[in-house]
Amino acid sequence: MPHATAPPVSGHRPRWWTELPLIAVVYALYSAGRLLVRGDVSTAVDHGLAILRLEQALYLNAEHPLNRLFTSTPSLGIPADFAYASLHYLVTPAVLIWMFRRRSSAYRAARVWLMNSTLLGLAGFTLMPTCPPRLLDASHGFVDTMAQYSGYGWWGAGASAPRGLSGMTNQYAAMPSLHVGWSLWCGILLWRHGRHPLVRAAGVAYPLITTIVVMGTANHYFLDAVAGAAVMGVGALLVRPVMRLADRFKVWAGARIAGPVAALSGDRFRSGRGSAPEDVPATVSPNVSAGCKTSPGERIPGQRTTSADPPGTAVGGPGARDAADAAASDDAPAAAR
Repeated sequence: MPHATAPPVSGHRPRWWTELPLIAVVYALYSAGRLLVRGDVSTAVDHGLAILRLEQALYLNAEHPLNRLFTSTPSLGIPADFAYASLHYLVTPAVLIWMFRRRSSAYRAARVWLMNSTLLGLAGFTLMPTCPPRLLDASHGFVDTMAQYSGYGWWGAGASAPRGLSGMTNQYAAMPSLHVGWSLWCGILLWRHGRHPLVRAAGVAYPLITTIVVMGTANHYFLDAVAGAAVMGVGALLVRPVMRLADRFKVWAGARIAGPVAALSGDRFRSGRGSAPEDVPATVSPNVSAGCKTSPGERIPGQRTTSADPPGTAVGGPGARDAADAAASDDAPAAAR
């Protein structure tokens, strides 16, 4: 999915004081929506059994042997429960912060990719509430390792939530598995942008280990993991359209905000509170005399006179015209003519 993590052609460095509230709001909406979309338990059980039957028809049965191994081997089961209950809350934000600080040119695309996929996962929880294997009847052969090893962790027998708070989580939000989806997001970014071989190796190992953990602890079916990977793929395809839409919205919002600001500035100038003078219409000549008229013989400041003109007579002025008329009359001396 190179297009989902490739750096944009242009853009500015993201600011933490805008990114942090945005991520917090999206995660809060996701968590609230996850609780509000709780479906009927019987419907969730039916969906879980349908997935189990489909896997049997496809000869897929990775969950049972892994669950038996984790149940019979506490040295595997207990760390697996801790990994399931905590890593997606730790590794995912850590990779996001790493991208923000070290790979800022690709950060925005990575963040949009994660948000797209998370919202698609929420849509899956809404449309298909699914009972995880650990909550099915014991006759189906699954053991809830979270309940079996609850004495070793902070979670109770009800879910991976803190003890006594199992009612604060949606235990039937299993399809798709965002544990797998988020780990795949982390793995691809670590592989693509990591420079040290160990970082890239962690990018390969983390999603694989997470897939084994979610099945071994009986929290997800194999097809849940496949759906989690598919959700991440669709989320990656939507990165560029979503970014273009967000950019257009920013331009539109900026124009809507700039308009009232400009109008307010114009009102300030027209009311005399501003420093800029009002514009003079181009078709109206300004009255430079401010309504004042010159009397005959009065010299306009800066106007040129000839040496032969009598004092106070300006070229082209009223005094000049009177002198010319006098010189042209028959009664005037010849020298004047």
